[in-house]
Amino acid sequence: MTTLVSDNRYASRSGGARHLAGTGTLLRLALRRDRVMMPVWIAITAMMVVSMPNTLKSVWPTVAERADIAASMNTNSSMRAMYGPVFGDSLGALTAWRGGTFAAIFAAIMSLLIVVRHTRDEEESGRQELVSSAMVGRRAPLTAALLAALVANGVLALIIAGGLAGQGGAGALALGLAIGGCGMVFATMTAIVAQFTESARLARGATSAVLGAAFVLRAAGDSGTNDGSSPLTWISPVGWVENVRAFADERWWVLGLFLAAVLIQGAVGYELAGRRDIGMSFLPTRPGPAEGRLGTAGSLAWRLQRGSVTGWSIGFLAAGVVFGGMTEGAADLVGDSENTKQIIERMGGQSGITDAFLATMVGMLGMVAALYIVQAVLRLNGEETSQRAEPVLANAVGRIAWAGGHLVIAFAGAALIMLLGGVGLAVGYGQEFGAVIGACLVQLAAIWTLGGVAVLLYGVWPRAAAAAWAAAGAALLIGWIGPALKLPQAVMDISPFGHLPKLPGGEMAWGPVVVEVVLAAVFVGVGLVGLRRRDMSN
Repeated sequence: MTTLVSDNRYASRSGGARHLAGTGTLLRLALRRDRVMMPVWIAITAMMVVSMPNTLKSVWPTVAERADIAASMNTNSSMRAMYGPVFGDSLGALTAWRGGTFAAIFAAIMSLLIVVRHTRDEEESGRQELVSSAMVGRRAPLTAALLAALVANGVLALIIAGGLAGQGGAGALALGLAIGGCGMVFATMTAIVAQFTESARLARGATSAVLGAAFVLRAAGDSGTNDGSSPLTWISPVGWVENVRAFADERWWVLGLFLAAVLIQGAVGYELAGRRDIGMSFLPTRPGPAEGRLGTAGSLAWRLQRGSVTGWSIGFLAAGVVFGGMTEGAADLVGDSENTKQIIERMGGQSGITDAFLATMVGMLGMVAALYIVQAVLRLNGEETSQRAEPVLANAVGRIAWAGGHLVIAFAGAALIMLLGGVGLAVGYGQEFGAVIGACLVQLAAIWTLGGVAVLLYGVWPRAAAAAWAAAGAALLIGWIGPALKLPQAVMDISPFGHLPKLPGGEMAWGPVVVEVVLAAVFVGVGLVGLRRRDMSN
């Protein structure tokens, strides 16, 4: 009787309310599930921006130096392609230039992960069908996912606005809203993409590809103009962030572009979500061959991860070429600033400024590659929790063989993308091919160590596997802002990258490299032992 009464009440609701029934409960569930991931992303992104004024002040302490660097950056097309044009020489304006684009990209990645996790991931695992059998409206899951993204981006915007308020309240608010707005644009874009794919992996990959295209369009536009006026820049939502011109006569009307894009894309996503069945998509996956072609667990792992490896490889090759092309002008960009030289030398070693700059770029590629290996290793966790691993393991495939296939792709894939990154750096620079490529490969010791941490957590304590993202994020954050903030060496040593020799230009030290490789092997071994002994997720 109770069920019938509840169902009658449910049926008697208005159409809009009925479609959104249960949104509040699903939102609370989403925030609870993201209670680790979301704060980590927000903290890393906000810290990158909020710490920037002090970093810049330590590099260019006088107004004259900041004016000179702003003028010189706008005349360098490579630097404009990387960071965008500079619209002012105040600490706030330089912060918006140096950190705005990358913070917006981080916010976009955070948003697409949140939306995919609470929409397509839930459908693919079958949990959404179970939830929807209760009193849950048709559009409640999508609404809860977008609201979770809105909470994350709203908190990020508030932290940035509050942290930069000392540089100017209006500029701080404009920059915070622009970064949060960019995150919401990609959240609603993901809501659309999720309707056209049957797998969460494809949804993440497709939206990431759009984000990469947005960055490339912005970079191409800014390389040709120094005022952000290129049509290519205006096509890209990432380009809108710079055109808000925070701390430089703010263009408040540009924020309307973010709002319009969010509303239009959100409406399209809602319309599409109401026209398909749960678990289905508008572009269904093509049926496979009548007879299977994947004879081993390793071949299945490659089939699942080949798209990711290809995307990262192309990205690293392109980034290497760009960074290499900037190397010749490194000395000119640094100028006479002793503080800048010291920061680059702390990141790249005590060598000539060109070699130190190259070593800095090599280190940045290595820290970003750590994100790849964590993603690739944690694909095991995704396969297990979605119960796709169960039918594989039900056959004559052991757990170690199943996991080993994915781990080979993860660790060998890291080597491949670093090799291609080194090739790109060497091609862009046009010199020292062997030294540059070798320097990139040395970074594998730290990358594999963080990959080993991911294997250890997944194998021994799978519920804490997501903490591997925090480890990789901490390494990236320490390497990004640590040298500029002159953090104590004890803090810098937390990152495995802090122990590696600064190459090219420095002396090769095999001790730390061997120790980290052995440590990575130990972590992987312990993780696999834990995987073999523990129960699999049901």
